[in-house]
Amino acid sequence: MTQQQEPSLATKSPLKNCKINQLSERFRKFLPVVVDVETAGFNAATDALLEIACVPILMKDDGVFYPGKVINAHIEPFKGANLEQSALDFIGIDPNNPLRKAIAEDEKVALRRIFKELKSVRKAYDCRQCVLVGHNAHFDLGFLNAAIARTNSKNHSPFHQFSVFDTVTLSALAYGQTVLARACQAAGIDFNGSEAHSALYDTQKTAELFCRILNNYPMLGSAVYLDDKDTSNELNKKEENLI
Repeated sequence: MTQQQEPSLATKSPLKNCKINQLSERFRKFLPVVVDVETAGFNAATDALLEIACVPILMKDDGVFYPGKVINAHIEPFKGANLEQSALDFIGIDPNNPLRKAIAEDEKVALRRIFKELKSVRKAYDCRQCVLVGHNAHFDLGFLNAAIARTNSKNHSPFHQFSVFDTVTLSALAYGQTVLARACQAAGIDFNGSEAHSALYDTQKTAELFCRILNNYPMLGSAVYLDDKDTSNELNKKEENLI
């Protein structure tokens, strides 16, 4: 399932004084993709992944960032998955609900569909890999990596295996807030608590927040030219898969 977001989250370009004019140049050919997962517990190895939503972050010609198309899935619990009732009550998901079961996908099918769409976006913007953006990002990455291993999808995944951009840290820096709802409010973004803890809604709000921060906190001028400085081939090789 996909959904398009409106690209209207900034009042000025964050790259006004920079030479960067392509998305691939902004994050060293990494494509930021906001990800949120809803799960049946906190253990990525044993607890079910129930929902996932992804939003690639794109950039207009004037340097303004905006959320791209939403790609999401409701996922059937993998065979033998643990379902913590307290977690299900908190996120409001009933895995046995007939309406949910009618649209839920097999974990492997869902992941590979999402990865295929993200790879198309990555290629379109001349980026070499996706980097996960999340609110408490390592939680989402942990469940994503566990699902990738479970479904033998490593060669299909466009994501960096361990690097992330975390909006908790960015929100603390920009607004002095760490909770998603409070950070959104501080940024002037509407946040409906009754819709929270849906992967789709939380991903959309995290994407809006990430864009708001990027669009209002420009890069330091001295940082723009770092990749243009002479570096050894050996160092470039070591950095190839690092941020």
